[in-house]
Amino acid sequence: MLIECNHCHKRYNIPDEKIASLGKRVVFPCPACKESIEVNPEKLESQEAEENIEDKNSSELPTGEILRKRILSSIKDLPAMPQVAQKAREVVSDPDSDFRDLAKVIETDPAIVTKILKIANSAYYGSVGKVSSVQQASVVLGVKTLQEILTIACAAGLLSGNLDGYDLDPGEMWKHSLAVAAGSRMIAKKDHPALAEDAFSAGLIHDSGKLILNSYVNERKETFLNLMQEGGVSFLTAEKKILGFDHSEIASDVCEKWQIPKHLITAIRYHHYPVRSNENGLAYILHVADSVAMMSGIGGGIDGMLYEMDSTALDFLNIDESYIEEIMEQVVDFVEKTTIET
Repeated sequence: MLIECNHCHKRYNIPDEKIASLGKRVVFPCPACKESIEVNPEKLESQEAEENIEDKNSSELPTGEILRKRILSSIKDLPAMPQVAQKAREVVSDPDSDFRDLAKVIETDPAIVTKILKIANSAYYGSVGKVSSVQQASVVLGVKTLQEILTIACAAGLLSGNLDGYDLDPGEMWKHSLAVAAGSRMIAKKDHPALAEDAFSAGLIHDSGKLILNSYVNERKETFLNLMQEGGVSFLTAEKKILGFDHSEIASDVCEKWQIPKHLITAIRYHHYPVRSNENGLAYILHVADSVAMMSGIGGGIDGMLYEMDSTALDFLNIDESYIEEIMEQVVDFVEKTTIET
């Protein structure tokens, strides 16, 4: 059943069984604006019985493999993020290259340079002093950190827009991506340090499928809302039923066109269902980090309150629930100190 906050108008899908267990009235804080949401199960059930809205136009829209092929064929040019990031990855992996070579690649895109300097001088990275050029940043911060900042800068412009289909205001998707990236790296460092940098990169683009599907979801919005309300299903399940695939599937398809490393593609594809990933450690890391970001109230969107962590994920990663609170604190701090205007 869909619950809407009267203050910020965010919608949250709560399972019917949870609604039934609430009793006559309950009040809880909205994860987005922190204002109180009042739920009266008896009133909601009455309203639900009266509402029977049918979106006739949605049945005429393409779905399944037809829609999937149409989407993929329409993506002809790679966004700036994969192009610059891929070139930077090649430079860093070349043992004969140095920080000057990396700087030259980055400096081909003035807009990216501007973002890099803003991030390098942010509260999180800027404690070492003012950085005024990419080459200086590589010397002061190190090539590894510069590459991380490059990844953030490239993603910032892509992820900062408004996603009406997912009820995400401008900047919310970006903050959520930052939160998942930071949480993923923190989780990886604990027992899987070799995955730390890949975890950060995958965290930034794990929900890129939402960017691609937003317009298709938005034109079917009434059908989505009806299915979630009447069927008590999550937005992710609704994507699968209505479109024929979900945002993680289309993201993995596009990441292949972007030539993202295969293990990152697998992690992104299964970050909602890590048990299906054939024990891909990154998939589990992304899944837990995504859950932590949701629990922190960062970029949950329409499905924020229904997101549930896989019960096997913590055991797989060898972390306990007490560590989750520590991750949440550091994730919130990272997002607050790193977020820039794009």
